[in-house]
Amino acid sequence: MKIAFIGTYPPRQCGIGTFTNNLVKAIHANTENKKISDTAMVVAINEDGSQYEYPEEVKHVIRQNHQRDYINAAKVINYSDAGVCILEHEFGIFGGDDGVYILPLLHRLEVPLIVTFHTVLRDPSYTQRSIVQEIGKKAARIVVMSRRAVEFLEDIYHIPKEKITLIEHGVPEFEKISRKAAKEKHGLENRKVLLTFGLLSRNKGIETVLNALPPVVKNHPNLLYIVLGATHPSVFKHSGDEYRNYLKRLVKSLGLEKNVFFNNEFVTEAKLFEYLTASDIYITPYLSEAQITSGTLSYAVGAGCAVVSTPYWHAQELLDNGRGRLFGFKNPDELSSVLLELLDDDDKMVALREKAFEYGKKIRWPKIGKQYLYLAEYVFDNWDKEPEPEKLAIDVSLMPSYNLSHIKRLTDDTGIVQHAKYGIPNLKEGYCMDDNARALIMALMAWRQNKDKDALYLMPIYLSFIHYMQRENGNFRNFLSFSRQFLDEYGSDDSFGRTIWALGYLIRFAPNDAFKQIGREIFFNSVSHFENVESIRGAANTIIGISYYLKDSQNDEGMVKTLKKLVEKLTLAYHTISSDDWQWFEDQMTYDNAILPLALFAAFEVTGIEEYFDIAMNTTRFLESIVFRSGHLTPVGNQGWYQRGGRVPEFDQQSIDVMAMVLLYYQIFQITKEKSYIEKMFTSYLWFLGENSLRLPLFDHETLGCCDGLESQGVNRNQGAESTLAYWISHLTVLAAQEKEHIFENL
Repeated sequence: MKIAFIGTYPPRQCGIGTFTNNLVKAIHANTENKKISDTAMVVAINEDGSQYEYPEEVKHVIRQNHQRDYINAAKVINYSDAGVCILEHEFGIFGGDDGVYILPLLHRLEVPLIVTFHTVLRDPSYTQRSIVQEIGKKAARIVVMSRRAVEFLEDIYHIPKEKITLIEHGVPEFEKISRKAAKEKHGLENRKVLLTFGLLSRNKGIETVLNALPPVVKNHPNLLYIVLGATHPSVFKHSGDEYRNYLKRLVKSLGLEKNVFFNNEFVTEAKLFEYLTASDIYITPYLSEAQITSGTLSYAVGAGCAVVSTPYWHAQELLDNGRGRLFGFKNPDELSSVLLELLDDDDKMVALREKAFEYGKKIRWPKIGKQYLYLAEYVFDNWDKEPEPEKLAIDVSLMPSYNLSHIKRLTDDTGIVQHAKYGIPNLKEGYCMDDNARALIMALMAWRQNKDKDALYLMPIYLSFIHYMQRENGNFRNFLSFSRQFLDEYGSDDSFGRTIWALGYLIRFAPNDAFKQIGREIFFNSVSHFENVESIRGAANTIIGISYYLKDSQNDEGMVKTLKKLVEKLTLAYHTISSDDWQWFEDQMTYDNAILPLALFAAFEVTGIEEYFDIAMNTTRFLESIVFRSGHLTPVGNQGWYQRGGRVPEFDQQSIDVMAMVLLYYQIFQITKEKSYIEKMFTSYLWFLGENSLRLPLFDHETLGCCDGLESQGVNRNQGAESTLAYWISHLTVLAAQEKEHIFENL
């Protein structure tokens, strides 16, 4: 039986990858197959932008933040000859919030699933808990590596005990060499060697060891502490060698330059075993108990090291019964005492090594591989195929691939150009604030969803445009010529509100502090104008922006009051105009209609005021009765608008109305968790792809832009910023909703 494995994989430098590779080889060692590729097919997880020369057993690659790749991977596994799939789960290796992108893949699997949880959190976030529970429902068996993890899965995640199997972390069959030979090979003879290894990051607690060393070095001046391992790739990507450099400065300040050595490399297992054998004491000084599994600790025990550790969960179990010594978290004084006790008494160190080595024999990889193989065979033989799952509301396979080519085509170093002739930027029309505000929102969404570097590059262009268009009194202009000449003194209420929406969204979701601070500065320079907004759509856009700001700054009571005053403009309009047969804010329906209830839902979310929710629901239902009268979305056309008591014009339909419907339904879904709204959201989105009055797609697969409207005679082939941004904001909203669909679907 062939097994499909999902996880990171060498040559990618990752602890999960090393585990997956060892498990593949260990299972293969228990079969009679000649080649690993006859036993296993691997689906490898790549960081975006990375490429590796994988071995032949890797049959498919998933780019971490590309949702479509996960769907395709499910198809690859289903169409293969694999009888079982084993997933190596760690929150950080999959895309989406807490790795939620893995759920659509698992939902589509047609073979039984075994999941190894490398992390089981005691205090999960809502999303983390939901992901683990969804995996628990899909999995035939779940493997964990400690008794504490079994308890957590039962008590916190409510996964049935009969689904959970305890299989300890495997360790290699190290080639036996003497301690003397290992020390000589690495020039460590006549040194007392302490060792810590693993990918370096802040939570490793190396500073605790360094602070413990001065009194130990005083008694043992020949002591050498080796910190073995490269900086964790994810840490290095975001903060470089900041932690390692901090540790080096600490070494210097403590006068330990001759007693500490940093080996900044990702070592092979053979070399690692040489260092483990050469060490007198192995130390894991992690900073908190919340470590359910530690591969480095398992390796040290398997190699027969004298281990000293802080009492994190895995250490408490693995070092029980005299297999190691524990010291308190962030307690260098206690560590000093333990080290001095062991270094002064060889018999105690030898006793620790012997007990660790005996236990390590039980967890050699071939034995662990046999346990996994038996489990896979049992699952394969006893798995009752689930009935066809309920069809999900969002079918990502219908969506075009994410690509911002047309957005980049429309964007220069000033901002995004307002209009286009077909797919070519129309420079004669210049720029407007409306579009650059939308573009900033789109870029922020793209960064959140896909960690797209192009989006990160575009953000400062749109943000600097907004900054340039702000007047000294805090208000904004709207139009700018291609030659950078201002074309108006002040923009409309709508453009003002859309700008505040973008700034509020930026404050909530800025990719770094610099973006956030300039966003706050521009936002607060404009606050004095908030209550001067007169149009209800301008007020609605401003309300949405303030709501995002308040999610980031919840204690700003002054801004809450401002929000309520703006909401009063909508509620007063509703109470003045509405009747039993006309649940709306005006005597006509015009453009961007869904923005009005969307703003009330946003205000409800931050204030909890039920009146806002009730009016928003009433007006949403009324809007639905108008725009879904044909079974697909038919936005109110702008050929005369829809006058109360009149006829609903079918054309010209505009993309911003569709975007507003997509955003509205996503907002309701997040509040109510009712799946029907995500279905309506996706139905609204499909307007762009041809589910509309003329059955013509407005998204252009060639240019990757969106046509400017649906007219009675066809589509308006111009592809300006407003329509293209409306499409991509809708596209990214659907992708974000798909994550939540899998989390909320069984609530």
